[in-house]
Amino acid sequence: MYRRLEALLLVAEGYSAAEAARRCRVNRSSVHRWLMQYKAEHEATALIDRPRSGRPRLHRPLTPQRLAAALARDPRRCGYQATSWTVPLLAHDLAAKGLAVSPRTLRRRLHEAGYRWKRPRYVYVARAPHLAQKKDLMGQ
Repeated sequence: MYRRLEALLLVAEGYSAAEAARRCRVNRSSVHRWLMQYKAEHEATALIDRPRSGRPRLHRPLTPQRLAAALARDPRRCGYQATSWTVPLLAHDLAAKGLAVSPRTLRRRLHEAGYRWKRPRYVYVARAPHLAQKKDLMGQ
């Protein structure tokens, strides 16, 4: 938005569209298009980038519900020698079930669904009864 307004300001100050494009490091046709958009409405909001649909997703069956179901399974029960899912392991498991998805796409989908990866933290069941003696906390 700033670059668009700067280009229009340069043109309003008397610079050519080509010179404004060079100074703003954009294509000359972009400056002409922004000028037309601004002249049509006489509002700076006419220069706001409009939302676009973008490229359609290829893997529609990979829904948040399907991800949750896949992550709820224990990898050991699926025949893997792992205690928690990793993205490559989950991508391999999904591909074996007929849903081929790249690890990069799977990471994006997990992030979109609100999942975050944290290193597993080991928690011991009970503290050793002689821990204070080991840490030399008895004399304090």
